[in-house]
Order: sequence, then C-alpha cells, then structure tokens
Amino acid sequence: MLEGLAKVLSQDAEFDFLGSASTLTGALDLVREHHPDVALVDHSSGLKQIFQFVSDVKSTWAHCQPVLWVNELAEIDCFRALQLGARGILKKSAPVAQMVECLRSVSKGDVWIETTLSEHASGNLDRRIAPRLTAREREIVHHICLGLKNKEIADALTITAGTVKVHLMHIFEKTGVKDRFELAVQGRRLLGLGRIHEVPRLEDLQAVGHAEKTLA
Repeated sequence: MLEGLAKVLSQDAEFDFLGSASTLTGALDLVREHHPDVALVDHSSGLKQIFQFVSDVKSTWAHCQPVLWVNELAEIDCFRALQLGARGILKKSAPVAQMVECLRSVSKGDVWIETTLSEHASGNLDRRIAPRLTAREREIVHHICLGLKNKEIADALTITAGTVKVHLMHIFEKTGVKDRFELAVQGRRLLGLGRIHEVPRLEDLQAVGHAEKTLA
C-alpha cells in the first residue's frame, strides 16, 4: 500500500514525496531534515508511542500536520490525538485515491476524521432535526473538533473562557450532546457536513455564518 501511495504522490504535481522510515526515530529525523507539510504515521507502533511521536513532531516542526494511519481507533483516542496535534485519522482500508484526498485536505489546513464511530451516537443526532447554530457557536464547535480547551478557544476568538463556557452550554442544549467529547465526534454533522470526512477551516465557517446571518 505504501509503495503504491509513494508512486501516486511522486506522480502528482501537488506533492513532493520526501521519503519513509521504518521506525519513529527515523521518521522524526526525516521531519527534522525535510520539514514536511504532512506526515502519514503508521499506528502499529503502539498508541502511547504514536501519541509521543505526534507531540515530538509538533515540537520539531510545528507546520507538519500528522495523519494517523490506523486499523481502528477508539473515539476518545481520536480526540486525544487531535489534542496532541494530529490533523487526520485515516483507516488502512481506505483506497489509495482516498488516502491522497486526505493528505491533500490536511495539507490545506482541514481536519480529516475517518474512524468507526459508534452508530448509537451518530444515530441520536441523525434522528433529530439539525439545530441552527449561530456563527459564534459554529466557531466554538470548529475549535472543539480541533481538540482545543476553553482557554485556547477563548484566546483564538478573543473572548473570555467564561463566554466560551456559556456558548458550550447553549450548544449542548440545542444539540442534545452530553459533553465536549461527543460534540467533537459529532462536530462535522453539526456543521452541516453530513457523512464526509473533512472539518472545514475556520474562515469557511465564518463565511457560512455570515451568509446565514444575511439570509435571516
């Protein structure tokens, strides 16, 4: 699979394939040497080691966006990976074309989440009418999907952490989700993305928010 991906990337004008490594230490050396935009990380090394590697990558080259390549990953571990700096969760069963689409999306600043989410969680939301969130609430949901804490969201939006908490209470009431973890899992549906995998960039959300406000 990796050989096929490397061949496809080398033939795509959008990508420069910089190499691969059989160990996490070797991979970190490549990150340090080449400063890649995206790194595809095999999950088979073990969850603890992978989480440490993601953290090390962000410390070594903050502009590098790690994508975890997994067989399965629990929802809470997906959220933890996002908190540490991962910007993609991609299943190993995905075809090469979808892998390329994921890497392209992440390189442009999007977040790609593809995992076996519990059907009961998604079903609860699918059975309800999609709530109408304000532009600010959509921004909050976006940052929750990225794994940010209240203080980090407050800093990003130039508001207080208390205001973030109030917005979250309103979002919980409107959506029926029970906590920020479920909100992160369901975020792409709440933002009107259906079953596609990308979480949009903040400027896209703001544009949607402004359009909704104008139409209202």
